[in-house]
This record gives sequence, structure tokens and C-alpha cells, in this order.
Amino acid sequence: MIKAVRAAAVVATTVSAALVLAACGSGGDGSSDDGAQAKAAPAAGVQDLNPHPVGDLKQGGVHKVSIEQWINQYNSNQTDGTQGDATAITQLVEPDLFTFDPKGVPRANPDFLVSAAVTQADPQVVTYELNPKAKWSDGKPLGVADFEAQWKALNGTDDRFQVASTSGYDQIGKVEQGKDAHEVRITFKTPYADWQGLFDPLLPASLNATPDSFNKGWTGRIPVTANAWKIGEYDRTAKTVTAVPNPNWWGEKPRLDKYIFWAIDGTAKVDAYLNKEIDDTSAASPEAYKRLKQDKDTDFRIGARWDQVTLSLNGGRGPLQDVKVRQAVTLGVDREALANVAGKDLPFRPKVVGNHFFMPNQEGYQDNAGSFAKRDVERAKKLLEEAGWKDGGAGRPRTKDGRPLSLDYVMPSDTAGLAEDQAKLTQQMLGEIGVKVELRKVPGDDYFDKYVHRSNYDLTQFRQVDRIYRSSSYQDYRMPQGGNAFGNYGRVSSPEVDKLLVEASRTTDSKRQIALYNEADAKVWELGHSLPLYQRPQIMAVRKGLANTGAPGLGDENPIHIGWLK
Repeated sequence: MIKAVRAAAVVATTVSAALVLAACGSGGDGSSDDGAQAKAAPAAGVQDLNPHPVGDLKQGGVHKVSIEQWINQYNSNQTDGTQGDATAITQLVEPDLFTFDPKGVPRANPDFLVSAAVTQADPQVVTYELNPKAKWSDGKPLGVADFEAQWKALNGTDDRFQVASTSGYDQIGKVEQGKDAHEVRITFKTPYADWQGLFDPLLPASLNATPDSFNKGWTGRIPVTANAWKIGEYDRTAKTVTAVPNPNWWGEKPRLDKYIFWAIDGTAKVDAYLNKEIDDTSAASPEAYKRLKQDKDTDFRIGARWDQVTLSLNGGRGPLQDVKVRQAVTLGVDREALANVAGKDLPFRPKVVGNHFFMPNQEGYQDNAGSFAKRDVERAKKLLEEAGWKDGGAGRPRTKDGRPLSLDYVMPSDTAGLAEDQAKLTQQMLGEIGVKVELRKVPGDDYFDKYVHRSNYDLTQFRQVDRIYRSSSYQDYRMPQGGNAFGNYGRVSSPEVDKLLVEASRTTDSKRQIALYNEADAKVWELGHSLPLYQRPQIMAVRKGLANTGAPGLGDENPIHIGWLK
């Protein structure tokens, strides 16, 4: 199991809607799930990891997990590095300054920090006292140079750095050494509530030194590391990345000998798990769950991650540049129907999401969909008429200036099962309002790099994960700047939304912050930015005997303690 991805990340929805983790109660006896649809989704703040003290574990062994694609960009702060598997691998081998408890509250990681706290309120000053034992793999100690370089690369003042997000970094006024080489002081120009989300992971100064090193230096590789794990081997032919214990690690030794990431098609993951080629896989789709619950060597670990399945609308090109067309598409999709398909035969039904920033089981959640909450075919048709798209007759797309109303729905080539069923259902729904949807499969390794990140689609479905730091969502809805869309791949925003999200990130009062995000969310719905579908179920099939991994929910699992029972 890959640890929770804290960076703002996206994950493909393929055969089983991709990978990851959660929390609540274990099963695995293959028993019937009669009446399961009546169960509520697991609550936040619980974990299902098969917890064991390290004394119960063998020293050694291999843990092999699947990932969606071969990783081309490992710099998680670069626009092409936001794919979830890439950020998870990076966080495994780089300084992880904070870890999340089960309720999603960040705690200083003693392997890297003696302390970290706001030491002055006006202006806001955060002081980090670094663990003096912490060193990069090139022998250099962690220090102020690393913090300063990361700040300068990500603060948005030099657009040659192709950054995924400037949030928080653009509010820093200065980075300086404190009382000694192990203390770093960060002074903010304006308050920043989610300061723990900055510099986590901390990356070496060499990566952030120049635009070229930032954009290209970590293409296909991670040259410098500083954690209990390091990269032992990249095998492009086998599509595996192998992490091994760092012999120079200053903390507790990992129990495992190897942590192997294997890029395989979504269609092959369940077979790979049943053939004992990988040690866990998602059971969050009906077809996967049906097969996996028959396996007697499987535990089901279930929980509630920040994990939203999203239909992205590209307002940067074609018919969707018109807000009325985007609104019509929003009204033409029946989200309840898609959630019902996703939840068929699962232990609990996915919850339709009415908010872009909060999950239904989070404090602050409210449904802001308003008049866009339910499918409304007649209103959708009216909006298309107002936008100039004339009725083409039964079974035919609408037309404007002789052109048919046609949209490309792009998905990875290994899309099958649930995700393909949902794509076809979306195609059928939009066909009923006069929108022709062409389903187009593209190579899985290119899906993010050449299509999503390049806004090379009209419609696509992916997952947004681990937006526990609310400000990490800013990149998804901010105003693009020239060629940089940040994480706003559909290029839909407004000055009002941008202003509200910036204000929210500078607000340290929790209630006021929640109100600002919900105000922004209502405007995002009106813009037809994207369509949140449902909170994806977290149902992981995990090999019995594998401990301290599975479903951490809003928290982290500790990779050092993952291992096999004696």
C-alpha cells in the first residue's frame, strides 16, 4: 500500500478506479454482503491497518504494489509531477516533515524535526528546528538553503519554473537561518493557515536551483534522497521501481528489504493480486470486489479517504468555452445513477458529493450544488438553445453554424469495467440533450502527461485525492497564468473565485475559512468548472499477514513499520 498522498494529486479512474487506502473494520471471509447497501460510509478518524508492534514482524521481506503508469516526472511540485503515484514514491524517499494522525491533523516528524511552530503572530513567523542527524544522500545536511531554494522556485516570481501550485509560498516574505545551522525561520507577508503543508516533502536545493533543474532534473529519476528508503533500481522494461532501505538512515530501520512499485494496466491488477504478484489492490469496483471476496487469503480493509471522483470539463477549448454549455453538461449528468453503478454489490454505497472542497464526512461540508444538484434535461436543453446550439432531431447532435455539438471523452487505454460503464452511461445521458460524446482511449502512460496536464480533452474522469490541507485545492480552481494552468486543467475560473480562495488561505480562523471555501464553492458550481461525482469507497484487498498497512483514512501509515507477521 502506498502511503497517503498529501500533495495535491490526481489519479486515473480505470478498471477499478485506481489505487489507495482508508479505514474501519476488516473482513475477508468471503461471506455474503446482503443488506450492505444500507450501510453508511466509514467515518473520518478511524484506520484499518492490521496494527501490530514491530516485535510481531519478520525482519526482511518484499512488499509489491501496483501503480497506474511508469513515472516520467518525480518532482511533485512541477506541473507534470502531480500524478498520485509519483508523489507517493517521492514522499517515501524524501524528508517527510509532518505526518497525519487518523483525523488528518499534522504532527511534526521527529526523524526530521525537533520542533516546528508559529513563534510570532504579526507578522507570522514559523520556526523549524531540524534534526541535526538528517542528511541528504549526497552527504549535505538539511538546512536553510533547501528551504530557501524551494520557496524561490515555488513563489511564482519566475514563470520559467513550471510550478503546479504557488499556494503559501507566494505569501512568504523571507527565509533565513535561525540561531544555528539547524534552525530555519520563515517570515510570512500575510498569515497562512496551512503552513505545515509547505516544504513537505522538503526537496534538496539542487532540484530547485534553476528552472532547468526544476523542470527536467527529476525526469524519470530521483537523484537525491533523505529518508529511511532510497531508490535501488528503475527497470523501464519491467516497469518497476524498487525502493530499498537507506544504509545511512539515522532513524529506526525498516522491517522490509524491498518496496516494489509495478506499473501495470488497471485491467490486470485483480489478476496480479490473485496470482500473488502484488500484495494489495483496490476492491472498490463491483467487479473487483466480487472476485476478490472469494479469496481466502485476503483481508478487506475499509475506510474514508479524501477521494473524489470528478468529471472534468475543459473550458479552454471548443464548445465548453461557453459557460452555458458547461452548465448544460452539468445538468445532463445523473450523478446518483453513476454513484449507484459504482456502489453495486459493495459493502456501502458511495456518497454523491455536493462540494468541491470538502468530503461529506468532513467538518465544514455543505452541499452547494443548488440548482445543479439534480439532473434536469429540459433546463439543459434550454441552456444549449440559448447558447445557439439548435436541436438536430431525435438521436442526432445539436448544431451551430453547421457544426455538430461533439465532445471528446478521453480515458486511459486500460479503462474497463466500472470506469468504462460510467463513460458509456455519461455518453448516453449527454446524448439525450443533444451532445455527441466520442469516447477516446489513449495510452495509459500518456494519459496525464500528454492529455490531462496539457488540457488535451473535452471531458475526462479522474480522482482528486488527499486535499486535507484545504489550500492545496487552490491550484485546481485558480486563474491560469499564460501557458501555466497549475492544476486547473479545464482552465475555468474567475477573479471572484481566485480572490475568495486566496483570502481563505490567509484566514487562520477555522469557521471563517470554512465559510469562505463554501462561498467559493457555490461560485465554482455556477461556472461549470467540473462535476464532483461521489466520494470513492476505500475498500482495499490486502494479503493476510501483512501488517500496519491498508486503510489509514485521513492519516498516514508508517512505511518503516509495514511488514509480514512472523
